[in-house]
Amino acid sequence: MRYGFVGLAAALSLTLAGCSLMQPETPAPSPLTGPAFDARIDELESRLSQQCDSSEALRSQLDYQQNLTADVREVGGLLRHLRGDVATLKTSRDSEPAVVNKACKADDLLSTKTLVGRSEWVGLPKLETYLKARIDSGAKTSSLSAGEITTFERDGDDWVRFKLALKDDDEVVEARRDEWIEAPIERKVRIIQASGEESRPVISLLMTLGPIRQNVEFTLNDRSHLDYPVLLGRRFLLDIALVDVAQRYVHERPSFSTAESDGQANAESDNQAGDEDDE
Repeated sequence: MRYGFVGLAAALSLTLAGCSLMQPETPAPSPLTGPAFDARIDELESRLSQQCDSSEALRSQLDYQQNLTADVREVGGLLRHLRGDVATLKTSRDSEPAVVNKACKADDLLSTKTLVGRSEWVGLPKLETYLKARIDSGAKTSSLSAGEITTFERDGDDWVRFKLALKDDDEVVEARRDEWIEAPIERKVRIIQASGEESRPVISLLMTLGPIRQNVEFTLNDRSHLDYPVLLGRRFLLDIALVDVAQRYVHERPSFSTAESDGQANAESDNQAGDEDDE
């Protein structure tokens, strides 16, 4: 019995020893060198860069798709509006087209405004005289040729006294050529010229030109070196007159109840064609 147990133990030991001899040995990992480590890091960086490039390409593709979708929607909206316009044109094609008569428009405009030439006769009823005037839409305020201008006070208001500043050949009712004229000052304007600043009084006078009869503001300054003693600016023209620069003296010279003015009417009318616009 004793020998049998010893034999069994010996046999088991041999069996275990044989099993251990049959199993292959696992090799130990080799140590990681510097070049191998760098190569591994480069490989990982390359893979990461490829993944980032793929993500950026995907994002760009998505943005392009969104922009393309927006463009398609915009084009669709334009097409819908175009269809509506085409439908409207088809509907109105059978109807009679409206004809715009430009001549009628011009007639309507002339019916509300007075046509004047580049120079005209004007009447100043308060001064009882007529004068020649140059029409100038470039000037803002009208102007009357005046000399010996003196300002004074009357009843607490500012007034001005002056005479018409005229050349010898200026056409005027002679009785009014050297007559003193007084009028209240409406306001003063500051004129800036190369020679310096100048303050000019502004007065309001009733003026007639053809069918026009209204109060006009005039600045007073000496225009005797110019061809026209009166200049009419755009404040006067506004909403009431149209200027045809190809014409002159469209309206007749006004007359006043003086024997001198009536006697000079024909002679002065004959001189109209000789005037020159030298201003």
